[in-house]
Amino acid sequence: MTYDPTGHLLLTPIDREAPVRVRRLRQLGLGERPEAAFDAFARKLADVTGAPYSMVNFIDEKRQFFAGLHTPSGAHTGADLGAVAASSSDVGRFMDRDHGYCPHVVVRRKALVLEDVCDYPRFAGNPVVDEIGIRSYLGAPLIDRTGIALGTICVVDTEPRAWGRAGLETIKSLAAELVEQIHRREDGGI
Repeated sequence: MTYDPTGHLLLTPIDREAPVRVRRLRQLGLGERPEAAFDAFARKLADVTGAPYSMVNFIDEKRQFFAGLHTPSGAHTGADLGAVAASSSDVGRFMDRDHGYCPHVVVRRKALVLEDVCDYPRFAGNPVVDEIGIRSYLGAPLIDRTGIALGTICVVDTEPRAWGRAGLETIKSLAAELVEQIHRREDGGI
């Protein structure tokens, strides 16, 4: 867990399930390389929600990996997301575990709706706000048949968004859909 001595907020939650998650991800062959199917799913997330950025995100002990990524340019790198920031940082397919909100979703094992991250002191201080310009987030965990939260699906915007209950239900439904795809793949159906 990261502690911010200036704001006295616990920023990144302790993730006791990470070692078990990493073993399960390796067993499934996930979380180490981009996959066209996950990029397509990220594109679907963006289309359904109207968000400019969307990800299929697998999380280990130290970092997050966007196995599926959609950006407005259609490029499957986070370079244009990074370009939104004042700095020239390149998000790419990897992000530190203490950046963003997906680690919270994985540990909480519940969807998270942040219509304007600046409305929540705990989340407003996250590095993605200043470094990348993220202002809204909608994400849900990918909990597989073993009960392990493998990662998340999420959408973000650089403007506040009124996701509402409809957004919450949509992201949860899409997470369940992707988990079913992962199960079919494990069973040899894909």
